[in-house]
Amino acid sequence: MLKNKRILVTGGAGSIGSELVRQLSVNNKIFILDISENAYGLSQELSQKGYWVKPRVGDIRNKETVKDLMEDFKPQIVINAAAYKEVSTMEMYPEEGVSTNIVGTMNLLHEAKRWECLEKFLFISSDKAVNLNSVMGGTKRMGEILVKNHGGTIVRFGNVLGSRGSLTTIWQRQHDNNEPLTVTDPNMTRYMMTIPQACTLVIKAIEESHGGEIFIMKMGEKYNILELAKRITEKTNQEIKMIGIRQDETITEEIMFAEERIRAVEQDNFYIIK
Repeated sequence: MLKNKRILVTGGAGSIGSELVRQLSVNNKIFILDISENAYGLSQELSQKGYWVKPRVGDIRNKETVKDLMEDFKPQIVINAAAYKEVSTMEMYPEEGVSTNIVGTMNLLHEAKRWECLEKFLFISSDKAVNLNSVMGGTKRMGEILVKNHGGTIVRFGNVLGSRGSLTTIWQRQHDNNEPLTVTDPNMTRYMMTIPQACTLVIKAIEESHGGEIFIMKMGEKYNILELAKRITEKTNQEIKMIGIRQDETITEEIMFAEERIRAVEQDNFYIIK
């Protein structure tokens, strides 16, 4: 049980980051660093409940911002959930993905290591870091390597339902606009997890990690996206529109490299790769 810790959550105003802040603020002091002003509203909401939550609007790419925050708060645990994660956008603007997902992570690692109070550093990664096919996946893979080499812990997600830019949010928007549900390829499959599952995985990693591990949730079988769309349209009577696979997409995704599967250890509902 995490208690009485000073925890920095970067990207703490995002869909996953905000849920982490809500859960962890019950027993800990939380500092949010986010480029979005939504961090302020979240801190107000939780402060009114009696929890210690402070916001800072800023960018992990800014070394001075990171330095000032670390000096002021001196976190014992850092959770880096700040990232660009939309695959197609990062194909168009790769320099932005590199500067945030790689350079921003390096800024946090460099500054966090200066303080003896630091106990754990967690990096939120993606299954797109496996069997690389995109700029975004490449930046996440590089982030994994950097964090592992600095003794931090990686938490690797599948597709998180309900997160910003996820498949379900796209379909929700299409439903609200009376548009067809779009599917890129009839054979496309993806691992799926919910925001609460994602947060459970992060908290488990904080509690169990010693440094250098990768934590992955057991997500069972992959979902066929077309079949998932058909289930939804049975109730909504919407059309399904095939739009073709994008250049940066893969038909299927893996949660582990082949050599990682050999080393992976099962523990409860998780895999741990050391």
